[in-house]
Amino acid sequence: MSPNAPQVTFGPVPLTLEAVVALAERRFTSNLDDDPAWRARIDRGAAVVEGLLDREGQIYGITTGYGDSCVTAIPLSLVEALPRQLYTFHGCGLGRFLEAEAARAVLAARLQSLCQGVSGVSFALLERLHACLREDLLPRIPEEGSVGASGDLTPLSYVAAMLCGEREVIWQGEVRTSAEAHAELGWQPLTLRPKEALALMNGTAVMTALACQAFARAEYLLKLATRITALNVAAMRGNPDHFDARLFAAKPHPGQARIAAWLRADLELKNLPPQQRLQDRYSLRCAPHVLGVLADSLDWLRGFIEIELNSANDNPLIDPDVGDVMHGGHFYGGHIAFAMDSLKTLTANVADLLDRQLALLVDGRYNHGLPSNLSGAPAERAMINHGFKAVQIGASAWAAEALKGTMPASVFSRSTECHNQDKVSMGTIAARDALRVLELTEQVAAAALLAGLQGVHLRGDPLPAPLAAMVDTLREEFDPVSEDRALDGELRLCLERIRARHWMLYPEE
Repeated sequence: MSPNAPQVTFGPVPLTLEAVVALAERRFTSNLDDDPAWRARIDRGAAVVEGLLDREGQIYGITTGYGDSCVTAIPLSLVEALPRQLYTFHGCGLGRFLEAEAARAVLAARLQSLCQGVSGVSFALLERLHACLREDLLPRIPEEGSVGASGDLTPLSYVAAMLCGEREVIWQGEVRTSAEAHAELGWQPLTLRPKEALALMNGTAVMTALACQAFARAEYLLKLATRITALNVAAMRGNPDHFDARLFAAKPHPGQARIAAWLRADLELKNLPPQQRLQDRYSLRCAPHVLGVLADSLDWLRGFIEIELNSANDNPLIDPDVGDVMHGGHFYGGHIAFAMDSLKTLTANVADLLDRQLALLVDGRYNHGLPSNLSGAPAERAMINHGFKAVQIGASAWAAEALKGTMPASVFSRSTECHNQDKVSMGTIAARDALRVLELTEQVAAAALLAGLQGVHLRGDPLPAPLAAMVDTLREEFDPVSEDRALDGELRLCLERIRARHWMLYPEE
């Protein structure tokens, strides 16, 4: 990481989801706010918890058991042992492990939530959590096992255990034990204070972290899909008048109009050859209407995600000024669940759109004179070459799987934990689903991008400046297909570029 990398400050000021993604990708560094009043407020919350132990009465998760066991009183002699019990019995996650980027995002999301100052944790806990992010000591978190209320208990137990020197971590690019990593760093593992394990685990950090990543990928995919559409319009000599500004003034969805404006800019309407049809098929003509739904949804998706990111979402909350304990249900991930279920559908529609464009592009009946399957082979070898035939089959498979993945997770609430958690959000499952649908849609986009590149090469028309610049950039890594070759390596490289948001597509607004 560059020593001059921009900094993110954790504290009372809200973070953007872009900050979380930048931290996850190691493009930004971070620090903790140095405001003494804020730091003192954090420690006041921890002091309130300590003081509560001297009072009579029950405080959930501090002097009672967890969940349905809230009716079980814990004697003061066992209160200090309770946090370790919580993260220990939740050590039952299964499935694949989160990638390093996702684990960093989880640490950032949990830290920002605790920075709200109403979780009853010590400032020392925030310092250690931040130190893990700074030193890139990452918990090894299994993906599966959260129902999204009472938050992400099972996956976040791996964060709590890591801080205490237990379980496995990713350290210096290798899977190690947390105890080994602590020893190499010269750190003493934490002993969590009353409420601290609950504050770490009883929240929505995993689903929120994954949602931040999903949003960033969807935002870039929207721009890429627009550029691919422009390439395909040029390759098939489509009718650019479909994107006339007057049309979109008559149906003024802002995102839809923005997509049409990007297409107009890409196609520089006056310079295109005559179109082949008065009205193009829907996958070209209605591209702004399909992509515009995602464009118009990004603002409210951002709102749901960023409010969750900058919220206290554990239970109970502690008023550090008055000393009250507030029992509630902020661990419920309903907003993230709905946002991610929605994003799945929005994204899968992009996969379907690009798959349909690709199907037109390879079909000699509909591509207005391009070779069948976009084969670039000379006439004497044309009969044994098949160009992009298999790529189109693959894209159709990926699109179908993306569409299948749109089943909403949030409606599959299950009553769990002795019917205490009898209505749950499934937010983490929804977020994982959204990332899988994005992955599949990016695969379709890679196929459609390389096919569009082949299409404009075979057509041979002069391209408007924005498209010509994109083609020149792509040609540095992707050659025309003049003889059949395996394209999996090029598709994978294209996917790497998409995931890295490699190409500058449209200016930020």
